[in-house]
Formats: sequence, C-alpha cells, structure tokens
Amino acid sequence: MKNIFLILALASTSIASAQAYPRFNNANEIKFNIGLFLANSTVEGSYEHFLNEDTSIGGTIYFDDNATDYNGNFGIGPNLRAYFGYMPRSGFFAEAFGLYYTGEDEIAETELGVRNNDYSTTALGLGFGNKWVTQSEKFSLEINAGIGRNINPEDFQDDFMFRAGLSIGIRF
Repeated sequence: MKNIFLILALASTSIASAQAYPRFNNANEIKFNIGLFLANSTVEGSYEHFLNEDTSIGGTIYFDDNATDYNGNFGIGPNLRAYFGYMPRSGFFAEAFGLYYTGEDEIAETELGVRNNDYSTTALGLGFGNKWVTQSEKFSLEINAGIGRNINPEDFQDDFMFRAGLSIGIRF
C-alpha cells in the first residue's frame, strides 16, 4: 500500500508541476520595414531576440541606392528594447539604439572644383513604438520612431538623425 501511494504521489507531482510564467516559444523575430521601402525604396531588415517577456536585444541593417538620403546609403546597429504592454513581448516599447551609417552630402561645385562630401558616422539614440502580435504569436506588425545624435558629425552634416518605420515580422 505504501509503494502504491508513493508511486501515485510521484506521478501527481510530475503532472502538476507549474511555472510562474508560461514558456514562450518563438524567441526570435525577423522584420522587414515595409513603410521605409514604400516611402523611398530603402531595404531595411531587423532581427530581435527576446531575453524574457518584456526585454529584447536586436540589430538593424539597411541599404539604399541614394547616398544623399537623410540617413545615407548603408547603416547597421544594435538596439535594446523594453516592452510595457499587457501581453508579453508586445505593446508599447521604448528602445535605446546605436547606428553606424555612411552616405554623402549633395555634391557642391565650388571655385576649386567639385567637392564630394562623403561621410561615415555613429549615432546613439532613443526610440519608441508599438507592436501588435497575432493570437498565435507567429506574425507581428510594428510602428516605431526614434531620434539619435551623431557622435562625430562632419561640418556639412546634421547633428541629429531620425528613424521611423512600419514593419511586418515573423517569429520562429
């Protein structure tokens, strides 16, 4: 009788084990900034890895064929996000980001000839946005905006840079 009770007790504890938070699958997300692509044909992709239900780290890379656009023709950088929504890994978020980008200013013709103003710079900034996720947590829609300060701007370059986007994503 004691052996049967012991077996039932062990079986019930393994069945009834509970966790304070549910296990989250799909801790990785790849996003494409469709808004930026439609606005000026810039191709921007992002990766996001969720550390827990309200924090993530990630990275962004973009390419543009017009080097005189507001953020140049190439950029890459990391970000750290904190989510404040009611559902895990979605809702309102704030982020800190870094961005290394290259580009060129409009080519100006001076008395000395043509002046080519190429630059490469690094910016640090803050952003915010909102993310909506489907019920299955497979697909996401995100809108975000941010402002950063260039650490080493050239004389002809702005001190501030801006980010914005409307992204669609898939989690895996």
